[in-house]
Amino acid sequence: MKRSLTILLLLVSLLFLNNGARAKQLHEAEPRIGLTLIPPSPVTTQIREDIRGGVWNHSKVSRKYEVAIYLDSEKPGDVLKSENLTIPAKSAAGVRYIMPTEGKAGHHRIIMVVKSDGKVRRIEQNLSIINSKFRSTERIGGAWVGITHWSEKEGRHWNAQIKKMTDADWRGLVRGMHGVGMNVIVIQQVFENQVYDYEDSIITQHGYKGLAYYPSKLYPGRMKITAKDPIGAILTEADKLGMHVFLGVGMYAWFDYSHASLVWHEKVAKELWNLYGYHPSFYGWYISEEGDGSLGDSTHRSQMVRFFKAFTPYVHRMAPGKPVMLATNCWHLLGAQSTYLKMLPNVDILCPFAFARMPKGDETGAQAAALLGRLCKESGTHMWLDMEVFVFDKEGGLIPRPISGVMSDMHKYTNFEEILCYQYPGLLTAPNAAVKLGGGPAVKLYLDYQKYLNSLPK
Repeated sequence: MKRSLTILLLLVSLLFLNNGARAKQLHEAEPRIGLTLIPPSPVTTQIREDIRGGVWNHSKVSRKYEVAIYLDSEKPGDVLKSENLTIPAKSAAGVRYIMPTEGKAGHHRIIMVVKSDGKVRRIEQNLSIINSKFRSTERIGGAWVGITHWSEKEGRHWNAQIKKMTDADWRGLVRGMHGVGMNVIVIQQVFENQVYDYEDSIITQHGYKGLAYYPSKLYPGRMKITAKDPIGAILTEADKLGMHVFLGVGMYAWFDYSHASLVWHEKVAKELWNLYGYHPSFYGWYISEEGDGSLGDSTHRSQMVRFFKAFTPYVHRMAPGKPVMLATNCWHLLGAQSTYLKMLPNVDILCPFAFARMPKGDETGAQAAALLGRLCKESGTHMWLDMEVFVFDKEGGLIPRPISGVMSDMHKYTNFEEILCYQYPGLLTAPNAAVKLGGGPAVKLYLDYQKYLNSLPK
C-alpha cells in the first residue's frame, strides 16, 4: 500500500514538473511587448507624436517577429509602420514611428500587433489630440514625486509626515494625482545621498553610502521610512489607473556625470528593470543629478556628453521604447549650445526648470525657452516643461504657489509639448487624501487647479 502511494505521488510530481516545463516553454515562445507614446495622451495638433514599441524575446533561441503599428483599426489602410525583426535569444528590440498630429484632432487608438510562430499579440494606447495653435496643452500632465524631500529645509512643512506614509498612503497619493489629470509621475530618486560631484573622492575611496527607498540588493542602506516599498506601491496603483511612471535613477552625487557615476547608474537601472520592469506603468528613466543650464565647465560638459552617449543606449537595449529624461535649469545657456547639440541626441526628453526665477543679467525666461526649443528641435529631442508650483517662505521652505502664477506660466510657455510640475507631495493635496501633505494651502492649490482644469473645453 505504501509502495503504491509512493508511486502515485511520484507520478503526480512528474505530471506537475512536465506541466511546469510546458508552461515555461509557452512563456518563452510568446514575446513580451510594450507600447510607449511620447508624450502620452493628451497632446495637441502642433506636435509630432513619438510612437515606440518594444519586443522582448525571452526564449533561448533567436526568433523572427512581424510588427505593425496601426491608427484606430487594424485595417491595411490604417497601418502606420510595419517592420520585421529578428531578435537574438534573451534580447529585445524596438520599432518607432513619428506621427504628425496636425489634422488628427479627436480620440484615437494606437495599436501594435506582433506576430511570431503563428501567434499574435496586441497592445494599445489611447491618444486624445486637442485642436490647438500651441504645442502645449496648457494642462499639467504630471509631477515629480519625492519619497522624501532631499532638503529638510525646503521640505520642512511636510518631510516629517511623508516619512510616516505607508504603502497604502502612497497608493492614495497616486489616486489624487490621477484625479486632476496628472498621469505622469517622476520619482525624484530611488536613493538618498547628499553628496556633491566635487566630493566624488568620498564615494570612490570609501564606497557608496546612499540609502535606498526600495529593497535593493546592490547596497544595504535603507532610508528610515514607514513604507516597505513606496516605489512598488506607486507603480502598482499607476498600473490600475493607466498612468506613467519615470523611475529616478539617482542619487549617486548631485551634478555628477563621471565614469564612476555612469557605472553606478547602469547597475541601478538594471536592478530597477529586473524588479519593476513588468509593470505596465513603467514609462522611462529619469536621471536625478540635474545641473545648471550652462552644463558646467569644459570637463563637466565632456562628462555629460559621454554619460548619455553610454547610458541611453544601455537602457534602450534593456528596455526598448522607454525614454531617458534629464532636467536641468534654464540658466546661463549662452556658450553651452555646442555641448547641448552633442548631448541631446542621446537624451530623449529635456525637461528644464526655473524659468520664473531667471538670474539678474541672464536671458529672460521666454528667451531661454526659445533657445532650448531650437536646440531640441535640431537634436530631435522632446522638450517638456518642469514648471515650479512652489514659492519659498521666509525660512526657505517650499509652500504652494498661487494659482495665478501657475496659470501664467502655463499660458506663457506654450512651446513645450508636455507640462510637468515640481512637485506634487506637499504642494498639491487632494481634499480626500488620508495624509494631507502641506495641509490647507496644498489642498487649496489642488482645488484651484481642479477648477481651472474643469473650465477648459472637454
